[in-house]
Amino acid sequence: MTPPATLSPAQAFLAAHGYADARAESLPQDAGHRRYTRLSGGPRPALLMDCTEAPRVGLTPEEDLLPFLRIARHIRAIGLSAPLVLAEAVPDGLALVEDLGPATHAALLDAGADPRPLYVEAAEALAALHAAPPPAGLPLWEAGRMTATAGATFLDWWWPAAFGAAPAAEVRAAFEEAMTAMLAPFAGAGGFVHRDYFPANLIRLEGRDGARRTGIIDFQDAALGHPAYDLVSLLEDARRDVAPDLREAATAAYLAARPGLDAAAFGAARAAMAAQRHLRVASLWVRLDRRDGKPHYLRHGPRCWALLAEALRHPATAPLARFLDAHVPPALRQNPLRQNPAKDSAP
Repeated sequence: MTPPATLSPAQAFLAAHGYADARAESLPQDAGHRRYTRLSGGPRPALLMDCTEAPRVGLTPEEDLLPFLRIARHIRAIGLSAPLVLAEAVPDGLALVEDLGPATHAALLDAGADPRPLYVEAAEALAALHAAPPPAGLPLWEAGRMTATAGATFLDWWWPAAFGAAPAAEVRAAFEEAMTAMLAPFAGAGGFVHRDYFPANLIRLEGRDGARRTGIIDFQDAALGHPAYDLVSLLEDARRDVAPDLREAATAAYLAARPGLDAAAFGAARAAMAAQRHLRVASLWVRLDRRDGKPHYLRHGPRCWALLAEALRHPATAPLARFLDAHVPPALRQNPLRQNPAKDSAP
């Protein structure tokens, strides 16, 4: 007699909550390590969130899942829309969460929807997210960590790919000094920062009103930092062009919802946050290609370098601009040349 097959932790978790026979559709995996499966035919539409690959980024599945659960509950508690947590198996890195549906802002934009309402709604929801006191226990997203994360892509991956060797110690020190000098004036804001607030992580919820109409996902890496960073993520998107008039309309909506902000000071912070983000992300695409075998992300490189050039025109970014002028000629501010350029367009 054949013994019964042993259920995996995920199968046992689904069975325990009524989803043993649910239809499962794996959602496309992005640059990250978390996996999501859309479930239908169970007690209610749901997503399985699977953090079991967290060890490859240096976390246990439990460490990876807990921030998601905590922040999801925070966002819902302040009256905004995040997935309801239906069930959790924290030691296994598994959770069942409400399925907010497929109508991401990215999908709607790709299908030709009017972008103005989407960006204005996203900015209004972001203002509400930032206006609320942040939850306890968030890590800092300020000068030290921002400098380190930018160095981890720009110096550790882009630089060797562009120059054929790692940067000298004095170059690394000069970069860290420049980045810290640019970012330090904006320390102490201490607000909630989503860190990846862009159309693929926002969902149009037709049955809800006001700021709740924008569903917010992929917030598990949230931190305490300057709120301008999230507006950069939204309006200076690394993956799609955003027209100037849309940027202006969404910025106006955000500032109108937060009248206590000094617009000029916020603009300076936004330029500094933009310079850090665009340099880090332009270099991240190189890491995804060289380390992870995902060359298709390189197609976003020209946009990121162009956005960086735009940010460097603001006086607040002068320390980084001086570093780049001294060490990276403008002609090199692009994706490094590749031995097999045909791979750049791989799907």
